[in-house]
Amino acid sequence: MKKVTILFFLLLIFNVSKLMSQTTENTCACCSEDYNQFNFWLGEWDVYDSDNNLVGTNSISKLYDNCVIQEKWISTGKNRGTSINFYDKSDGFWHQIWVDNSGYTLKLKGNFLNGSMVLKSEIIKNEKGNYYNQISWTNNTDNTVTQLWEVFSANNDKLSEVFRGIYKKRLN
Repeated sequence: MKKVTILFFLLLIFNVSKLMSQTTENTCACCSEDYNQFNFWLGEWDVYDSDNNLVGTNSISKLYDNCVIQEKWISTGKNRGTSINFYDKSDGFWHQIWVDNSGYTLKLKGNFLNGSMVLKSEIIKNEKGNYYNQISWTNNTDNTVTQLWEVFSANNDKLSEVFRGIYKKRLN
């Protein structure tokens, strides 16, 4: 009887251990709703300006078990670039780090607000004054996405529109 009891407890411990490891393996660290707010941007896109001229292509994909969105931009000119986008649960914000073939970098931070992903840079100080970049992506009802890059003064006055692109899914 003693051997049966010991065998029973060993089997019980083994099964509980196995169940716990399966639960851990099946848990997705980046699968909550917050990590999926930017999913509307995923895909293969042709990007047009406001006059419907093709200005580039953009490939947007999820990587690393849903934790990272990578952008790969190719303009119709010489500009090429990439960004890494991620939701950081420790601060509750989305972050983007952009770098292109000219060496330009941009770090943005923000959230999904009123149907758009809105990311802003910190205040940039130079001889012309203090300003910040704001880029928003809006999921349109016709399955396009509008990307709007604007520059604002430190007092939130709009200084310029840098880029307005209309993303249309590629028909490959």
